[in-house]
Amino acid sequence: MAFDGLVTKGVVTELNKALKGAKVNKVFGPNKNEIVLDLYSKDDGKCNLLISVLPEGCRIHLTTHLKENPTTPFNFCMLLRKYLIGSKILEVSNYDLERTIEIKFEARNELNDLVKRRLYIEIMSRQSNIVLTNDSNVIIDCLKHFEDDKRLRLPASPFIFTPILKSSFIELETSSDFFELVNDNQEETLSSKLPDIFIGFSKNLVLKALEVLKIDDNNFTLDDLENLYNYFKRLIDNFEINHVKPDRIGKDYTLVNSDKTENNLEINNFLDDFYFEKEQKNLFNNSKNNLLKIISGSLRKVYKKLENINQKLKECDNMDKYRLYGELLTANLYRFNGEQNLPEVEVLNYYTNENIKIKLDTKYSVSKNVEKFYKKYNKLKNTLEIVSIQKKDTEKEIDYIESIIYSLENARTMEEISQIYNEISENFGNKNVSKSSKNKPKEQIQIQELDIKGYKVYIGKNNSQNDYLTFTLSSREDLWFHTQKIHGSHVILKTNGQEDIPEDVIFEVAKLAKENSKGANSSVVPVDYCKLKFVKRAQNRKLGMVNYTNFNTILVK
Repeated sequence: MAFDGLVTKGVVTELNKALKGAKVNKVFGPNKNEIVLDLYSKDDGKCNLLISVLPEGCRIHLTTHLKENPTTPFNFCMLLRKYLIGSKILEVSNYDLERTIEIKFEARNELNDLVKRRLYIEIMSRQSNIVLTNDSNVIIDCLKHFEDDKRLRLPASPFIFTPILKSSFIELETSSDFFELVNDNQEETLSSKLPDIFIGFSKNLVLKALEVLKIDDNNFTLDDLENLYNYFKRLIDNFEINHVKPDRIGKDYTLVNSDKTENNLEINNFLDDFYFEKEQKNLFNNSKNNLLKIISGSLRKVYKKLENINQKLKECDNMDKYRLYGELLTANLYRFNGEQNLPEVEVLNYYTNENIKIKLDTKYSVSKNVEKFYKKYNKLKNTLEIVSIQKKDTEKEIDYIESIIYSLENARTMEEISQIYNEISENFGNKNVSKSSKNKPKEQIQIQELDIKGYKVYIGKNNSQNDYLTFTLSSREDLWFHTQKIHGSHVILKTNGQEDIPEDVIFEVAKLAKENSKGANSSVVPVDYCKLKFVKRAQNRKLGMVNYTNFNTILVK
């Protein structure tokens, strides 16, 4: 939601009514770009005012979504504690539709004299700032220091408002003044023109007004402009009587007129939830993408390892040839007795009854070449045994990593991301994390539960959940479902000891196993199921990796 001038005016109007007379109990700084004032109001009790100058979410509003605070407070947070704790809010205001908010405080200084201080919050995207001034409006300090011709923000400097270059809608006396400003350029659309002309107007605000009034953005009349002028005038007037509410415009929100609102803090409450959900979504996406980057890097390394193993196995393809050369030369040593520096010899291959030419190392005798051929054969034979085992282990590791990637791509909550993160940390050597989710108390792992015709069904969403579901939550006689040779969820059908489960129930659970697998979009997927007592952990003991026997298979479309 664009924090434009109208939103600022709405928030300020609500805050001024709610916080006038409120006392500052504490000051917190969750991060270097955010300040939270812990307030107490006689009318509303305890509340928290969030001030954020994060470039992607600069704003001010009351909040119920508190964040953890660092052990060591940031310097500006400490400064605000010194000057604001114990003070009383006199007024919250802003000029016109400007996005600079002023909070006036009254407090007692070291000599117990009443003094006034001001906190300015400048909502300006990357240039956003928080400035504390004394009763003479001289800057005590500010979160960000700026020094340029238009805006000086340094301690001991006077606080001067940033020059206003746009027209004020509030100061327009009649609709004719509005027409005169808007009609200067008929070629531009209203949604492009009005934000450039008036203080505090955003494109979304104008687009929503055009949608409500059914006005064409490109083709409008004087009557349309009259209606538009009245719409914005009413919107600004309605702030005082709380007849304004947030409404959707495309994928975003803006403010519209309302005949009735649910409470006196509707805009504040909406902003609190809107930005909290946005931050949670960003946190989720960033965490998910970071983990995908880490695990994809690990997968590339393992594939590289497999490539090297396959190259070694290819070299072992010639193993029997060296043994054959050794045998044939040994059988014909009598023919080359005393001869030196032979580049090659031709002997009879008694396996095929054909002559074969064998190249020799001219530095050595024939008998020495025989020894070298047998040595190379034995070396490749030993390599084949070792590398064959390595290949199986590496393929299992690839299968396990791909299962993690599948879980990540299908994760929907931060809890699932956290479980996968802990699993990755445990298996890939990051020691600076909490313990794996398999060591967490049972109640901390939430498993999706469904009801199918009176039977309880559980679905694991990642390896941690799969492991917990299969080996902790379920009983030996329950039925275990999984797609055949396809990464997916462990699905458990609770039988409660019942032997004859209806076929339609089994088929519905098999469908769930397909839907929660990498083969969800495939036309036909085989799903295996068996009693849980036939499911065992894989030898590598990786979370969610199992071996199973005594199973049946259903083809699910």
